[in-house]
Amino acid sequence: MLKTIEEKIYTVEDLAEKTIELKKLGEKIVFTNGCFDIIHTGHTQYLYEARKAGDALIVAVNSDFSVRSLKGENRPINPIAERMIVLASLFFVDYVVPFEELDPYKIISKLKPDILIKGGDWPLDKIIGRDIVENNGGKVFTIPEIPGQSTTGTIQKILNLHIKKS
Repeated sequence: MLKTIEEKIYTVEDLAEKTIELKKLGEKIVFTNGCFDIIHTGHTQYLYEARKAGDALIVAVNSDFSVRSLKGENRPINPIAERMIVLASLFFVDYVVPFEELDPYKIISKLKPDILIKGGDWPLDKIIGRDIVENNGGKVFTIPEIPGQSTTGTIQKILNLHIKKS
């Protein structure tokens, strides 16, 4: 049965309780995180592949503050509430949760996923939270990027088209 968008969006505290329940049922929890500012093919393919790695996919989304800190003052384009709704609307995303910190270490330590996945641009030894997952018997791996797919590239393409027409 499909969940509604509202049924997929959680606070960290509520999702920590939910993951305990899911693990008791023997489900493998997959975790990934990111800004997901403008959803593109690279994001959807990545999230679809991540979901296939386990029984439930958690997508942690950087807050507006953390996106600005990481990407610059002109980002995010879309506010956190809208980014979370878009992610929750994807059938292969099971849970969406915001986080305020600049990196996901704190949320990973609370949720203790079985599988941690990042994009192929992350070397395994640099993946934040790897120690938590592996120390709990979990796995950490990357999914290859789709060349030419990035939010920054999409924004630049829009700007280039707009400037040419002006």
